[in-house]
Amino acid sequence: MTGGAGFLGTSVVSALQQRGGRHIAIPRSTDYDLRERDDIQRLLGEARPHLVIHLAARVGGIGANRARPGEFFYDNLVMGTQLLHESWRAGVEKFVAISTVCACPKFTPVPFHEDDLWSGYPEETNAPYGLAKKMLLVQGQAYRQQYGFNVIHLVPVNLYGPGDHFDPETSHVIPALIRKCLEAIERGERRIVCWGDGTPTREFLFVEDAAEAIVLAAERYAGADPVNVGSGMEISIKDLAHLIARLTGYSGDIVWDTTRPNGQPRRSLATERAERGFGFRARTPFEEGLARTIDWYRGARKEAASP
Repeated sequence: MTGGAGFLGTSVVSALQQRGGRHIAIPRSTDYDLRERDDIQRLLGEARPHLVIHLAARVGGIGANRARPGEFFYDNLVMGTQLLHESWRAGVEKFVAISTVCACPKFTPVPFHEDDLWSGYPEETNAPYGLAKKMLLVQGQAYRQQYGFNVIHLVPVNLYGPGDHFDPETSHVIPALIRKCLEAIERGERRIVCWGDGTPTREFLFVEDAAEAIVLAAERYAGADPVNVGSGMEISIKDLAHLIARLTGYSGDIVWDTTRPNGQPRRSLATERAERGFGFRARTPFEEGLARTIDWYRGARKEAASP
């Protein structure tokens, strides 16, 4: 499983182990560069997997996507394309490709259905990343048609939870807001600044629920069609900011910097196909998931500050 030591990967490994999985190969980037064909071939030769779950990705928030679009496109495209091809050549039985909601069109009816995946261009700030991941769907369907290779394609929404990335240069909106609020409380500041105007909406999925969806799909789904993986819950960024402020105990002002981009106007997925296809439905209430994430980050900050 690529990306098995990362934020989502850690939860997927745990879910596999709970089901009795014992031989889980987790390649490290220090040992295998998945952009290099020779490294992929060496990895597959050593691990000899029956199943490949491809989670590894070059990811980040709006700022990181704007700053490094070429890197995000090339790294994700090359990793995915070569890994899928070499997995087929090595006789892997099943390949689980993890895509991204950033592959969806910028303007689309909400909730977004999988059949609308090609109805428009993605939101510009993350289009290079989203399109690189989207090519795995094209490749997987082509390899299924020509070679009978069992490739499935999952499209998860924005994830959050304990272990998320809180670096302000690369973090997504939930960890960014949690960090802003907690740092403002620690410093006695009465003002935090958020990007955009707060009107865009997003859907979020707790990381443990996402891991459960991936494992269920690996076990039960063998279809050619892409499948959305989400919670079915839509919230505006403004409401999200106020909710995180309340849960963290921050009571100061929230100021919106409208010179910064909003990103996609609305984002919410139709999730019926996942429930029909492999019995997945998100279980973690949003406030509970946020509270667990905040508690984890508080603990991580305290641990980092201790001598």
